[in-house]
Amino acid sequence: MEMPAPDQSVIDRKARIVARLAEVLPKDAVIHEEHETRAYECDALTAYRCPPLAVVLPATTQEVAHIMRICNHEGVPVVPRGSGTSLAGGALPTADCVILGVARMTQVLETDLENRTIRVQAGRTNLSVTGAVEAQGFFYAPDPSSQLACAIAGNIAMNSGGAHCLKYGVTTNNLMGVTVVMANGEVVNLGGAHLDSGGLDLLGLICGSEGQLGIVTEATLRILAKPEGARPVLIGFDDNETAGHCVSDIIKAGVLPVAIEFMDRLCIETSENFAQAGYPMCEALLIVEVEGSDSEIDAQLALIMDIARRHNPVELRESRSEAESTKIWLGRKAAFGAIGQISDYMCLDGTIPVSSLPLVLRRIGEMSQDYGLRVGNVFHAGDGNMHPLILYDANKPGDLERCEAFGADILRLCVEVGGCLTGEHGVGIEKRDLMGVQYGPQDLERQMQIKDVFDPAWLLNAAKVFPLAASDARRMAQGRMQQGAGQ
Repeated sequence: MEMPAPDQSVIDRKARIVARLAEVLPKDAVIHEEHETRAYECDALTAYRCPPLAVVLPATTQEVAHIMRICNHEGVPVVPRGSGTSLAGGALPTADCVILGVARMTQVLETDLENRTIRVQAGRTNLSVTGAVEAQGFFYAPDPSSQLACAIAGNIAMNSGGAHCLKYGVTTNNLMGVTVVMANGEVVNLGGAHLDSGGLDLLGLICGSEGQLGIVTEATLRILAKPEGARPVLIGFDDNETAGHCVSDIIKAGVLPVAIEFMDRLCIETSENFAQAGYPMCEALLIVEVEGSDSEIDAQLALIMDIARRHNPVELRESRSEAESTKIWLGRKAAFGAIGQISDYMCLDGTIPVSSLPLVLRRIGEMSQDYGLRVGNVFHAGDGNMHPLILYDANKPGDLERCEAFGADILRLCVEVGGCLTGEHGVGIEKRDLMGVQYGPQDLERQMQIKDVFDPAWLLNAAKVFPLAASDARRMAQGRMQQGAGQ
C-alpha cells in the first residue's frame, strides 16, 4: 500500500522553519532529517513515540532566546528536553514541534564555596554538579536514580528528588535561582545566590512546572558540606506490610535517616541475579542510612535496629565498612536496570502518607492478582514516594492497555489515601488525564490561567500535564484570540 505524499504546504513550512533556525545556530545544532530526528522520538517512557519536526541543540541562553523568538513568530510548539530520562513522557514530542535540547549546555559558570552555591548551565548532569565540587568537600544533595545521566533542567522541570531527599529535600529545596527564556524569547532571572527574594515566589512556580512556563537555561544551586560519615543498615522481612509498619515506626520515633529505601521480593530477586549484592531472599527489604559522626551514627542506628527488632526481621545487617555499604546499595541502585532486563515495565511515582504504606502495598498486591500483571515495588519509603514497576509484554496485544489501567488504579489509590499523583517524575502525558482525580475543575482552571500568562499561545510542551481535551481547547481558543487581535 502506497503512503500518501506529504502535503506540500507542510514541506514548505518545515523548510522555512529549519532555514530560520539555521540562521541563528551552528550548522550541526539543527537536526531535521527524519532518520536523525528518530533519536528524539521518545524519552524513557518508551511506550509512546513520535518523531518531531526538528531538533535544535543550543549552547547558550542567547541561542535559546533566538530559537524561542522564531518559534513564537511561526507558531511552532517547543518541547524542552534535558537528557530524555523522563519516565512520564515529559519530553515526548509532537509531530509539529521543535525539540529544544540543552545537552550542549554543560558549563559550570560560577562556584562560591564560601556561600555554598554553584551556578551551572541547565544541561549539566546531576552527578557532575557534585563532581565539580567534591574535591573541595561539597556535594549537591538531590540524587535521582538516573543522576548519572539526567540533566539539571529536567530535575527542575519535574522537581526531582532521590534516595536521600528524606533528609535533604527535593530540587526545590536546593534551587536558589534560575535564568529562564520565556515563550516570546525574553530572558528573565529569578532568585539568585541569596536566601530568599521579595515579591511573588516565581522560582517556586517554575520548579516543577514541566516546561510549561519557560525554558530554564541556567541554575544557581545550593551545595552542602559532605557529612563526616554515613552508614546503612539492611533489614529483611517476611511480608511487605510488616516492612511498611517498620518504616512508619522509624519516622514516628523522631529519628531522621538520610534515606529509607524499600524493595519487594520481585525486585530483590531480580536485582540479586543482576548485581549479586548479597541480599537475603525475603519478601521485603529496607535500606536505612544515617549520617554524622561515628557516635551520632552509632546512636541513630541503635535506635533504628531496636525498632526493627520489634517487627521480627529475618535479616538485620549493619554495615561495618565502606565496601559493605557499597554492596548494600548496589542492588538498590541496579533495581530499575535489572527489571528492564527481564521485562518491559511502566514505572509510577504516586506519593502517599507513610502511615498508609501497609494498606497501599496490600492493595497493590490485590490489584496485581486482579489484572494478572506482576509488580515490583522499589521506592523511597521514608517520604512515601512509591515506585511500582508494572511488568508487561509490549509485543502482546492488550498488555500495554491493561498496564495503563492498572497504573491508573494505583494512582487513584494514592490520592484516595491522602497522597498525590506524582512525587518526582511529573505528570507529562502519563498522568495528564488523571489530573481530575486530584484537582477539581476550579483548581485546574487556575493552573491553566497561569499558563495563559506565561505562554499565551500554549506552544510550550504542548499536550502535557493538563487533560488533553482541556489543553487542546485552550490552545485553540488562545489561537483564535490572537488571530482576532491581529485583524
